[in-house]
Amino acid sequence: MIFTSYIFLLFLPLVFCLYWFVFGRSRRWQNILIVAASYVFYGWWSRRFLVLIAFTSLFSWVCGLLISRLKSSPKTAWMLSLLNIIVNLGILFIFKYYNFFVTSFADVFLGGDTHGLLLNVALPVGVSFYTFQAISYTIDIYRGKAEPTKDIVQFFAYVSFFPQLVAGPIERATHLLPQFGHDRKFDYGTAVDGMRQMLWGFFKKVVVANECARYVDYVFANYNSLPGYILILGIIMFAFQIYGDFSGYSDIAIGCAKLFGIRLMQNFKVPFLSRDIAEFWRRWHISLTSWFKDYVYYPLGGSRCGKAGIIRNTFIIFLLSGLWHGANWTYIVWAVYNALLFLPLILLGRNRRYLGTIAQGRAFPTAKESGQVLLTFTLFTVGLIFFRSPDIGSALHYFRDIFPLGLETIGTSRHIDISMGQLLMLLTVITVMNIAEYINRDREYGPDLGRVRSRAVRWGIYIILVIAVSLCFDTGSNPFIYFQF
Repeated sequence: MIFTSYIFLLFLPLVFCLYWFVFGRSRRWQNILIVAASYVFYGWWSRRFLVLIAFTSLFSWVCGLLISRLKSSPKTAWMLSLLNIIVNLGILFIFKYYNFFVTSFADVFLGGDTHGLLLNVALPVGVSFYTFQAISYTIDIYRGKAEPTKDIVQFFAYVSFFPQLVAGPIERATHLLPQFGHDRKFDYGTAVDGMRQMLWGFFKKVVVANECARYVDYVFANYNSLPGYILILGIIMFAFQIYGDFSGYSDIAIGCAKLFGIRLMQNFKVPFLSRDIAEFWRRWHISLTSWFKDYVYYPLGGSRCGKAGIIRNTFIIFLLSGLWHGANWTYIVWAVYNALLFLPLILLGRNRRYLGTIAQGRAFPTAKESGQVLLTFTLFTVGLIFFRSPDIGSALHYFRDIFPLGLETIGTSRHIDISMGQLLMLLTVITVMNIAEYINRDREYGPDLGRVRSRAVRWGIYIILVIAVSLCFDTGSNPFIYFQF
């Protein structure tokens, strides 16, 4: 089941009503409902993968209990934590990476012959997200940062909570798990704020991302016959597509969780307002970058091992992030590219230079800040050519075909299967999204409509957003990009 489907628009109110009006007096029954609803939500794609998520949940829950009981034997507790890591990463490897590594090995040593070696298995949706939550659970118990829960229903709810199950945010047991152990009371203000955030997320996904996808798909399918300026516009559109798609999902997930009295962590914080690439990665997919920081970067020594060590750790983090995104060499190149962008900042000691929001206390950024934002956005967008391309050869050809730009052909012929009016409308909604998020850059998400004093204006904006989403609503042609990860 996906958020942008009619079945979800029926599923959510039903679960909401049962949660508060039927089981509202029993925390345990609320948790049972959450687990049941989450398994229905997940099983809508394929019932066979329910066994996989149930196994991951059960195995990690048992490991957590055993680690806690064996604290007097640190070596045994460590072995159990390592076992849980190996099992969960093994699941990831089999379903996501096995064929990639076998194919790469065969290309080098077997002349490309993979007969009888490949597995015919589909990638379970969201497996990269819920396995990371299961891994962090036992690590935190071993470190003494979290207490294991004896309530198996509570733990299953933590792993499978349907709003964030298939594309995050990647939650920690220290934050999400205790919420299922406390009584929850309906709060009207929180629920309304959640619905506002969901509406803004739907706008970013359905109106911005999906409409950008039409343009981007055409450009990448026909890049070898299009002028360079169209290719540049295509990759810029992809930057807004992937942002609208993924941050839109996060907004819907976080807002949906608020309807059930659950708080999820912020996953995006206006990353396109970043002044350097280090600030960008502190604001983009925060739950993943902070996960790698806490469970890989710091254990490797973090920033306490000299500049050479910092550079090494940075490259390791980005390589792992590239592999996390997919089993393709394009993601490895994309990861190396972004790691290289960090080098000047690390060598100059400026990788922690910008920790606050841009233009603090001012209405507009300075000319210097605007230039920094434009440069950071450009550097990030260039790397997306590898991220979007099916293989390295296609990415290099895309780069090659950008030049010459072909600016002399503007307006003289039709280069792309989209009208000028549609393109102008698309640029308009992108501009609206960015202005709204700039104005509300210190908030958790976009426009704070609750502060609009005029009820007529506030409801007018609601109606415009609902109409825009309704006109662009498409249940099947544009699934969320991060479902493939």
